[in-house]
Amino acid sequence: MARVTVEDCILKVDNRFELIVLASHRGREITSGAELTIPRDNDKNPVVSLREIAEETIAVADLKESMITSLQTQVVDDEAKDENEEDDLEELEINANDKINKPEKNIGKFGMQIQDRYEDIK
Repeated sequence: MARVTVEDCILKVDNRFELIVLASHRGREITSGAELTIPRDNDKNPVVSLREIAEETIAVADLKESMITSLQTQVVDDEAKDENEEDDLEELEINANDKINKPEKNIGKFGMQIQDRYEDIK
């Protein structure tokens, strides 16, 4: 294929905008030193990335995944998140039991009762 057009690649990626985003991401990967899957043939990186997509030498799903990974700022570990939620629930239950069992005293710094509301005055 001497000239790559969007029509050649649109059969592989449904949306033109997604195609451009993926091709530009792949072009940046090539610029940063990623290995080429096809011969360069004196083409620039965006053209090489479009040719790779058109000839299906690189999987579009893998390209999407690498783009998402490169844009993430925080990595969420689902297993650790579930364990932390269970620990938090246990702590909440313990704190709730402590509040129920212990009466709350509103005594301030100087040993005087602190008034929360107007109705608290006796």
